[in-house]
Amino acid sequence: MRRSVSGCGALRKAARTATLGVLLALAGCQSMDLALGNRGPAAGTPGFVRGFLGAVVAEEPRAALVGREVLSAGGNAADAAVAVGLALSVTLPSRAGLGGGGVCVAFDAGRNEAVGFDFEARAPATIATGSDRPAAVPMLVRGLFAVQARMGGRLAFERLVSPAEAMARFGVPVSRAFVADLAPVAALLARDPESAAVFAPRGTPLAEGDTLVQAQLAGTLGAVRTQGAGDLHVGQLARRIEEGSIAAGGAITLADLRAAIPRAQPAATQPLGVNVVYLAPGPGSASAVNALLTASEGNADTRAATALAAAPPGAAAPASTAFTVLDRAGNAVACVLTMNNLFGTGRMVPGTGVLLAAAPTGRIVAPPLPAMIVGNQRVKAFRFAAAASGGASAPGALAAVAARTLGGLQPPREALAATRPGLAQGEGRVAVIDCGNFLPGDPSQCRWATDPRGAGLAVGGD
Repeated sequence: MRRSVSGCGALRKAARTATLGVLLALAGCQSMDLALGNRGPAAGTPGFVRGFLGAVVAEEPRAALVGREVLSAGGNAADAAVAVGLALSVTLPSRAGLGGGGVCVAFDAGRNEAVGFDFEARAPATIATGSDRPAAVPMLVRGLFAVQARMGGRLAFERLVSPAEAMARFGVPVSRAFVADLAPVAALLARDPESAAVFAPRGTPLAEGDTLVQAQLAGTLGAVRTQGAGDLHVGQLARRIEEGSIAAGGAITLADLRAAIPRAQPAATQPLGVNVVYLAPGPGSASAVNALLTASEGNADTRAATALAAAPPGAAAPASTAFTVLDRAGNAVACVLTMNNLFGTGRMVPGTGVLLAAAPTGRIVAPPLPAMIVGNQRVKAFRFAAAASGGASAPGALAAVAARTLGGLQPPREALAATRPGLAQGEGRVAVIDCGNFLPGDPSQCRWATDPRGAGLAVGGD
């Protein structure tokens, strides 16, 4: 018995730089602690928070579980959003990656304010003549770091990198969501030796349930954990990206990486009855709120179903992924991440495991990235969060779900099932969290749901 207690103590000490494996082992120690009458888990370890944790909705199940563990360990919504975003770069690299970017909107219930974050992966200053697949400048890590820093994250940034690093190093089972993306582009990925070694390690594309191991990406994440987010932009990692991107046909320079600074500013707002809608930056969110304001219950579905038909060429590719996070205090984050194309350019920077996002030039059009949070300024509380993926259909799909949910017609699960008929699989998928009577308040009236046309996961509660 004494050896068991000693082992748990050692694990807790290791939690200061915990990997996912250590965190999971710590969870196993909780039963022993309870049996011996010891105090519960230490701050920063899963199980520390008792009662209502909040909720996480993501389009890939393991990333959602990582976020829930962060909430369970005492992290807030910003902490969980960082962990989910980095986990998606490992579990769903078709849509999210260190070489890509995205947008977020974050609500601080205590301050009764929201901040919009723009860290989209844009084209470099110069694109080499004849480049067949120009690469965008990586922005994900700096963007997520900015979210956590601005919104008062409680856990050390490096600890939030650890779950993604561990999954990349030791492997994760290939999910249904990832296989659906891999199948149509497997032949293209096979042309790049670095990508082929990861996604078709035995000469054939990975199948659902296979183990996806990304050892080189784990090394890069390890460098981010130990050297900081800036290493990808001004440090040794930046130099490796510059040199390797040339070999991968991307030609990203150190000057491009240094200049890639996320933008954080007060979120754009729109009154909605007694509430306020806070918007993530970009035209995608603006389109979504405009559709929400003008859509009655009768035409919301029509707007969503016809959004794809009105899309410009190239904008309909389902090359983004959405997630939402809510913590027990009513703080919330809604994000949409993208590689601007499925698997970006399809090429990896040699030796890093980093897939290069596609530069939004020429035939590649950056998808709209709609995300919104609804709060009530009078009672200083959260009401609703949603984000949508899937190309040009995303804003209309988000508006249709929001109209039904905020209008009191249906809870999130039923609203997701009832709306957007006629949209193709993978288009206009929405991640929703709703607290009908606000939070802080009674958490029992909060609901969360993932789109039934996808393969994501919505988790939360106690």
